[in-house]
Amino acid sequence: MANSIAYSTPHTVLVVDDEAVIRARLKGYFEKEGYRVLEAEDGEQMWYQFGRQHVDLVMLDINLPGVDGLSLARELRSRSDVGIILVTGRDEAIDKIIGLEMGADDYVTKPFELRELLVRVKNLLWRISLVKKAEQAVIDQLDENNDVIAFEGYILELNSRKLKHGDEIIKLTKAEFELLAAFALHPQQVLSRERLMQQTSHRNQDVNDRTIDVIIRRLRNKLNPDLFATIHGEGYLFSAKVED
Repeated sequence: MANSIAYSTPHTVLVVDDEAVIRARLKGYFEKEGYRVLEAEDGEQMWYQFGRQHVDLVMLDINLPGVDGLSLARELRSRSDVGIILVTGRDEAIDKIIGLEMGADDYVTKPFELRELLVRVKNLLWRISLVKKAEQAVIDQLDENNDVIAFEGYILELNSRKLKHGDEIIKLTKAEFELLAAFALHPQQVLSRERLMQQTSHRNQDVNDRTIDVIIRRLRNKLNPDLFATIHGEGYLFSAKVED
């Protein structure tokens, strides 16, 4: 049954690389595995392909002519939740760190094994599906006519993804919004880091307790820090009283 579903609705992968041989190699391999594969040799072609059809995942080479892959990854993430795997010939830790900060989900270094890349693609698409289910679960908890949560002088608008404090609009990243929404929907409850990790669309498989701690530290800097209580050995508790 799973195979029939995969072939009737194949995932679409966009390969962005200026080397035609690599594009052809990836296209041939992933099409044999049942994927629909699009190609682009630079950022301009990538945006053209991205604007024409739905894309589930982008394999993006860092060293591109014109706009580099890191800049493209940042712009992609600001526009879309598409899966992003960065590909590069360099094996420097700083590249990986910067790439993930730019919004990439995973990172591979040339030369790579096609089977390993396939596993990474499958795992990333699976993680994306889990995030979508978690987001849908949050939506299902909301009253159709009430997408606003008020607490301690803050107004969190779930549909528009805005946080207001009086006349001030507090800018939140996607991950910060997702965690704050999870807290606001479960006030005065201890949420484990594992549960919080399921609420964020920062899908890199290396997401861990430290990632959640960093996001919560940023929320403490933007909101009243006392709203987020650390429960040692268990997780975090949102101490705010949420208004009905």
